[in-house]
Amino acid sequence: MWRAQADAYPREILVSDQARPETEFRYIVHDIDVGLDEAEAQILTSLAKRLGVAAGALSRPVLVRRGVDARHWRDVHFVMSYEVSLAAPLAEPLPNKVARVEHSRIDPVRPESLPVASSRRASAPVIVVGAGPAGLFAALALAEAGQGVVLIERGKPVERRMRDIGKLRTRAELDPESNLCFGEGGAGTYTDGKLYTRIKHPFMRWVLACFVRFGAPESILVDAHPHLGTDKLVHIVRAMRLRLIELGGEVRFDTRVDDLLVHQGAVVGVRTSAGEELRGQAVILATGHSARDTYERLEALGIPLEPKAFAVGVRAEHPQELVNTIQLGAAAGHPGLGAADYALSAQLPDEHVGKRGVYSFCMCPGGLIVPSPTEAGGMAVNGMSNAKRGGRFANSGLVVQVTPEDLMRNGYAEGPLMGVAFQRALEQATFHAAGDRYYAPAMRMTDFLKQNATGKLAPTRFRPGAVAADLWQVLPELVSQPLARGLAEFDRKMHGYVTKEANLFGSETRTSSPLRIVRDQDMQCTGFHGLYPVGEGAGYAGGIVSAAVDGLKAAAAILASEEG
Repeated sequence: MWRAQADAYPREILVSDQARPETEFRYIVHDIDVGLDEAEAQILTSLAKRLGVAAGALSRPVLVRRGVDARHWRDVHFVMSYEVSLAAPLAEPLPNKVARVEHSRIDPVRPESLPVASSRRASAPVIVVGAGPAGLFAALALAEAGQGVVLIERGKPVERRMRDIGKLRTRAELDPESNLCFGEGGAGTYTDGKLYTRIKHPFMRWVLACFVRFGAPESILVDAHPHLGTDKLVHIVRAMRLRLIELGGEVRFDTRVDDLLVHQGAVVGVRTSAGEELRGQAVILATGHSARDTYERLEALGIPLEPKAFAVGVRAEHPQELVNTIQLGAAAGHPGLGAADYALSAQLPDEHVGKRGVYSFCMCPGGLIVPSPTEAGGMAVNGMSNAKRGGRFANSGLVVQVTPEDLMRNGYAEGPLMGVAFQRALEQATFHAAGDRYYAPAMRMTDFLKQNATGKLAPTRFRPGAVAADLWQVLPELVSQPLARGLAEFDRKMHGYVTKEANLFGSETRTSSPLRIVRDQDMQCTGFHGLYPVGEGAGYAGGIVSAAVDGLKAAAAILASEEG
């Protein structure tokens, strides 16, 4: 188990007061094991030993990567990587896990292939639909390159959006246009704010550096599993919006895009919910994974869509102290470790797909389960954490892979929107099981495995409220059977995970888009020049950073087309 640590160590360690040499040879020293309470002098000794040099030869080692190895209870420790400078080169071959670097990892980060602060401004703006990570980063990059931008968001700015979310959590009142999914910052603002991803792309460094520029702690540049938390994201997103406006960008909230303007096979603008037509040289479509009305309109326009696999399930809630003990043993509670997390997965034999994936999703240490519906008469849940992850409970989605072929076997008509229909049906069943209100049907984890609805729940802080229910009557068999098998497997991997102290809440349905908007290598929608579908809603990303990178790729493609 690998995860980020708290800010237990400084980013820079000064080895000596000697001046930097005029000629430096830079190296990255990977995977230095550091004890939980190890002194800086011991770290320097470990670095020098790995490099085969005297400690005094090291010039200003800088921490560039840190994580925690908690695979073994009796040996929980930090794992660090450092950049060091030497006056003389190391002899070849280099020591194990040491690499020469030409450019420092801590040099200022610039958005590769994105011109910055250009004086050029095209006569027609780029219209960006959606102010989630993909849309916001694309809009900001374009504006910093001197390109005119109009950013359109159906929801509200974060200041007003928070009030609507509060009404949902306290009074069970849903605003379909302003909620946990719609509004400035997108769905990612009200999550744990995880910033790690499996993708590899040069824009990733710029995304993280941009977050720091607008208020994130520098620790996200070095943590193995960086996160921000909702409380920090709210302020960062607002600061990015103000910068966009300062650069001349236009931002329109409470404005839903209801149609695309198409002329001779090219998308030339949008029509809003107010009936206004806005024209631009390109449209970046970054609606997020919950804009189902947009999907329906795209299908009617003939935009190429294709169904894809996604995942649905429940959200599990455990006492955070229990998770800490299971994961960290005697090291639980160490001030440098913070709240423990987990990542669980199982590949289960399945007669239809061979292996069916069951896995934890968006794990939120010290966080809250939150209601995340967007449509009247449907209920869904998600999770969030604040930066300190200091809450009493940990929560995570536990979800089961669902394929288009699964849906057809279960009576859904083949088509790009069949995943949407499946999600909607599950959300409506969830809403009904909670008494036709925006509460969450819930069941003790042990009761779920026994298929015995006792009507009792473990303590929980879920708001607006949890209703004891039989989740076997809510979840389709396609989901409930693999979920039960997956839970048993999770308990074998993380002994004590299945407990009567944990509840399962229905239903986790918004893990990703159930479809993909088809695009070409230039990031444009196939057959519709000028339309750039990006991010989670388009089916090309799965988190804050990957969505932001996808938006930047579209911005780069638009700027490149102008230069050409």
